Amino acid sequence: MSIDRTNTERTNAELLDINQKFYNTLWGDALLVEPERFNTWPLVSSLLEIHPRRLEVAPGLRPRLPIQGTQFVDISISALNKLKMRGALTEESSISQLSFPDASFDLLCALDIIEHVDDDEGALAELSRLAAPGAVLLISTPLHPEWWTPFDDFVGHRRRYKPEELVALLARHGFTVSQSAVFGMKPKSSRWVDIGMWFLQHRRKRAMWWYNRVLPFTVRFQKPLQLMLGLMPTDDIAEVFLVCKRV
Repeated sequence: MSIDRTNTERTNAELLDINQKFYNTLWGDALLVEPERFNTWPLVSSLLEIHPRRLEVAPGLRPRLPIQGTQFVDISISALNKLKMRGALTEESSISQLSFPDASFDLLCALDIIEHVDDDEGALAELSRLAAPGAVLLISTPLHPEWWTPFDDFVGHRRRYKPEELVALLARHGFTVSQSAVFGMKPKSSRWVDIGMWFLQHRRKRAMWWYNRVLPFTVRFQKPLQLMLGLMPTDDIAEVFLVCKRV
């Protein structure tokens, strides 16, 4: 499978603790950005009528599925409380320990999740268990282990994926890739990433002002999601968005 760059440095418990502290603190200070504002919304809205039972895993305060009527699962109490106030169904849990019955959902979303968990096979097995026949899974993850940076460590990544191994992982759990697109809003220059990391660590109040006031504004300038059939060429893509079908 893909290279676990943190495998010899962090235990699973340590990685979970890093992720929980980082994101619970982040979402405790952040503002909710509605799913309609993201470039994933045209795709999502086209799926809603025939995929009414919905689950989104670990959305934080950047959900991509409609808030009202969607079941959200997260390890961040801060995020869940804010979603619940807007009419969401919420449950505190990790992706590997979901309590819902088999085949409960027609549309599942897990963006930027599987690269954070120790047991990605178990995570995909759970999503597969919950997906009804013909269900759609929206998933995204970073690619190319050789492109590992301090940013991956900072946000609690466990791995980056080789594209062919990612497709094989999904296939082992009954998902086929029907469409794909370039994903993510990470700046091309690593210098900007380094500056953002420094401010989050040393000037948190100012960093959160930027995160709450500037980043939501930049969402307006996202390029439309350019979906291609199957898995697109990925040689120059740092992060991929996949539309998968449960067979």
